Amino acid sequence: MTADARGGTARRALDLTRRHLSPQLALVYGMNGSGAIEMNGEGARIRLSDGRGALDFGSYAVTLLGQRHPAVLDAVRRELDLMPVSTRVLGNRTTADLAGALADWADPERLTKVWLGLNGCDAVEAALKIARLATGRTRVVAVEGAYHGKSLGALAATWNARYRRSLEPLLGGVAHIPADTSAISGAFADGEVAAVLVEPVQGEGGVRPLESGFLRALADAAHEHGAFVLADEIQTGLRRCGPRLASIAAGIRPDAVLLGKALGGGVQPLSAVLATPELYAPLAADPFVHTTTFSGHPLGAAAGIASLAAVEELAPRGERLAHLFASGLARLAQRHPDLITEIRGRGLLWGVEFATPAVAGEVLTELGRHGLVVSPCLGQPEVLRLLPPLVATDEEAEEALATLDAVCAAVPEEFRPSAVAAP
Repeated sequence: MTADARGGTARRALDLTRRHLSPQLALVYGMNGSGAIEMNGEGARIRLSDGRGALDFGSYAVTLLGQRHPAVLDAVRRELDLMPVSTRVLGNRTTADLAGALADWADPERLTKVWLGLNGCDAVEAALKIARLATGRTRVVAVEGAYHGKSLGALAATWNARYRRSLEPLLGGVAHIPADTSAISGAFADGEVAAVLVEPVQGEGGVRPLESGFLRALADAAHEHGAFVLADEIQTGLRRCGPRLASIAAGIRPDAVLLGKALGGGVQPLSAVLATPELYAPLAADPFVHTTTFSGHPLGAAAGIASLAAVEELAPRGERLAHLFASGLARLAQRHPDLITEIRGRGLLWGVEFATPAVAGEVLTELGRHGLVVSPCLGQPEVLRLLPPLVATDEEAEEALATLDAVCAAVPEEFRPSAVAAP
């Protein structure tokens, strides 16, 4: 394809986005890509329509296995030739295999029941619904700073006012507490709590790891009051933060773990709720109490099975990359103390907090121009997320860190806090 043809492809895509999706999206996409769009990807890299390459250390945590992981692609191709969609009135081998693989992978002694969806909101909605049905209660406790999705039920448990304000009043019964053990007891005062919904690391909330002591105290209080503990690991699970599941590594005993994002291997949309029999009882008694047309669809199930195997195979690589980023980002914070106020994260989920949202926006745009894709935190605009894939090489990790270093060094004076504060 010639340069003119590639340019035409990008212009057409952005024009269609502007006319049929959102003018704001077209503006953001055009700015982030300097007028180019994504065309193809492999491993940790993507290719843009203008011929440039970029490292994909973003994609909102979906590409934990990188772009087009060969084992996941092969599994989906095989299923495509056999049974790409289920009849939904007959049993399906691949769907059943995924359910078994998830239970064996997570906690075969406790989390033995599985519900399958397509995205994180699906999993949150299903978990909240069965918790209410199983307990006969309606209240839910979440944590300040939480992000659990934007569908109406999940939005009630999401903290940020940006998403909530225009839709209030939301579904009732959700109380948000600070991540402080002293706030826990009051959350259960009326004894009507059905579930606690919590992220071990708040991703969209600015990449804020919650203290293990707080998580354990919250889970213990929930169980003492007959409430279920729902661990939202849609972003943190599948070894994104190191362990298979960050909630279990923190020492809590969740009654459900919610998975999504990377579960489909970056190839298929897929989510899951892994639950105890006690929490899952309403679905066991009536499997039609909560259904979706494409729940457990065979292509996604095939991708999920392959993804679990690939994640385990790459686990040692993840440990190596986690060390590189922990040390490398710490050095960057020391080199740019006027711009970077804090580095937070675990494993392959890192947040770089900048002095102002304007600085973060400038860095985000320039990173794209220099070949590094990262994910902003929409609810915390001063924070950028780095989400490197397990397949990244040492050289690609160092390239990403060097790019971030160079972009920070080149931030114009007018964006720097000292210039903003000057009279």
